[in-house]
Amino acid sequence: MKRLLTTAFVSCLTASATVSHGVILYSSPTRNTTPPSGSLAGSGWQYQGQWGEFLGTPIAPQYFVTASHVGGTIGQNFSYNGSSYPVSAGFSSPNSDLTIWKINGTFDTFAPLYRGGSENGKGVVVFGRGTQRGTEVRARNGQLKGWTWGAYDSVQSWGTNSVSSIVNAGPGAGSLLKINFDARGGANEAALSGGDSGGAMFLQDGGVWKLAGINRGVDGPFSTTGVDGSGFLAAIFDQGGLYTGGDGRWSFVKDSGKDIAAGAYATRIASNLSWIDGVTSGSVAATIGGGAGTSGAVPEPAGVALLAAGAGLMLKRRRR
Repeated sequence: MKRLLTTAFVSCLTASATVSHGVILYSSPTRNTTPPSGSLAGSGWQYQGQWGEFLGTPIAPQYFVTASHVGGTIGQNFSYNGSSYPVSAGFSSPNSDLTIWKINGTFDTFAPLYRGGSENGKGVVVFGRGTQRGTEVRARNGQLKGWTWGAYDSVQSWGTNSVSSIVNAGPGAGSLLKINFDARGGANEAALSGGDSGGAMFLQDGGVWKLAGINRGVDGPFSTTGVDGSGFLAAIFDQGGLYTGGDGRWSFVKDSGKDIAAGAYATRIASNLSWIDGVTSGSVAATIGGGAGTSGAVPEPAGVALLAAGAGLMLKRRRR
């Protein structure tokens, strides 16, 4: 199984996964930093709030959800629609990378949840605060394969994709929605990078845009040489001709002439509805605050490269 990085500047998922940052586009180095319009108007941008360097999504009058691995503390402010709301309690899922935080105050609007079970193949809009698109990644034969993660600036951006599969990531991670970074995915085809953790994935159901996933991680790292210490994080639309796996376990991906797209992953909302409904109805006890501690855990899930952790690794490399 691939491993994922976390999202403070890390992406999250796979035996070869990495962090997610600013939603990177295939078609352009310029990200989408204003609300989607036209047929994508109202597709979730309006439900994104700032949680430290990450995003969170209100899902009930006093609750918002984000990725557990981005952390958080009691009293920390969640910024939404021009107002700041201090949190009073947190609820970490025992079966996934989701944490729901309770605020002091009341949200004026919040996102509807996707309660169906047919995400596979559906188009989605994804949001994050990850990196810019960086330098070109080329295989030894000179073929373009993607782009490294660029500068991290915490700017909110968006892109589109479609759910390619539903992945069982095992205990503590649960069910994930996978999207692939395809070269033929359209003008807004998106990949995730470090800093995108906690951002939302929305799909349209019955004419209404609903919250379907929370960004967790990506495939990676990659290398052009397979030499330990040569790895990097990137948005890759074709892994053929590159190495994947990480130091001590690099594996060459044969270039077959057909693109082998890298993926990004989001924790599936529909698989966690019983727990979510229990929290927002008040029937689940807090795990953070109320005598249960004051700080959210920042786990490094097995088999995952989180979108927040990856960012940290990149920053360390730049300081050397």
